[in-house]
Amino acid sequence: MSEDDRSQPDDKESPPLKRARHNDHWSSEAAKVNQTASVPSTMNTAGSSLPPLSLSILGVEPLDEFIREIADFVHHMIMTRPVHPEAKVEVEAKLGVLRDRTSGQRLMLPVLVETILIPKEVDVRFESNMSLAQHKHFNTMLNDLKLISSQPSHPTSPLEYTHVKVVDSFYTSDDREKIRVTREEKTNTVLETTRKIRLGDLNIYSPKRAADWRVSVSLEVPVSHPVGTPTHVRRKDRICYSHEEFNIDLTQVHSNNNATPNAPPEVLHELEVEIARPGLLLSTAVKRGDPNVSELERNAFDELIRSFVNNARILVKNASDGWH
Repeated sequence: MSEDDRSQPDDKESPPLKRARHNDHWSSEAAKVNQTASVPSTMNTAGSSLPPLSLSILGVEPLDEFIREIADFVHHMIMTRPVHPEAKVEVEAKLGVLRDRTSGQRLMLPVLVETILIPKEVDVRFESNMSLAQHKHFNTMLNDLKLISSQPSHPTSPLEYTHVKVVDSFYTSDDREKIRVTREEKTNTVLETTRKIRLGDLNIYSPKRAADWRVSVSLEVPVSHPVGTPTHVRRKDRICYSHEEFNIDLTQVHSNNNATPNAPPEVLHELEVEIARPGLLLSTAVKRGDPNVSELERNAFDELIRSFVNNARILVKNASDGWH
């Protein structure tokens, strides 16, 4: 049932859906507690019985404005993207810190909760590099969650795990476009050669958390292998945790700039959530709100973005101090 469904209930209709209270802050022990989080408390502080509550007076949960704004942004970027028949659409949320460009300090706004910034209205830069300690913090938590999620009693699908090592070489074409050639580190096999086109970003400020986050929509366009020497090289040691329609990538990057060959490599640590299947993203975007398809199909895009946002929020909530 959609938010705008105003049909009246009758005695023959099934009872309204109920929502359990969940803990989205995890550790090894907290993740175990989450296995029973779907059972709501039935007693209040006064000792009286409190049954599970309906989602609303209509029996539905309105899609909140925060998620709707991100869904509208991503949908607009997809539907107005440049025409490149073989391009893949990439939607990712990266953790980091929003800094004032003048002071260099973390952004401070007079708001109490996470807030989407109007693009280009606030003069900030987004820094996604975290400390090695923060990297280990997320690595430990995600590894613990992977083990716990494989247990039969766990309430969600299990996480899968892959460890990938690649080398990205960046070239500048004759028309000043940046081209990335990705090779498998061990075999030097070329995996892809692409030109990335950034379509848009949304910055999300999280005053109660140690980290902010950014939603980015991009196109990755296949191109032919460039000639010449790369301007810089990035070696990526990536742990990819996959869950249903999403990838959570925890990456250590060693970056070398050919302009300063004697300088030591810059070491970066990054964390991002990405929608795993571009084809599914596009097919659900096209059917969003279409009255000629089923309700399930026309709402699928918003459900995909809802889960995407929830995953980003949980990672941000579990961030510790350790952002450069």
